[in-house]
Amino acid sequence: MEAELADGLQVKLMRLRYTCAVGRWGFALYYAGSDRYEDSILPTGGVAGTPEDALDCACQLHLAALDI
Repeated sequence: MEAELADGLQVKLMRLRYTCAVGRWGFALYYAGSDRYEDSILPTGGVAGTPEDALDCACQLHLAALDI
């Protein structure tokens, strides 16, 4: 998943991984410095959750890093 900011900058956020459980997805955050995705843990401590949980986490981390 990617986001496009108001100034046109495109930011890679994350990718989802199907866990074979209905409604439960793993996710990996994108790290620009290493140009790769790394498996991540949700703020709740779980390794899988809803796509909304993963997107919320990724947006909070990436947008905070951009100081928006």
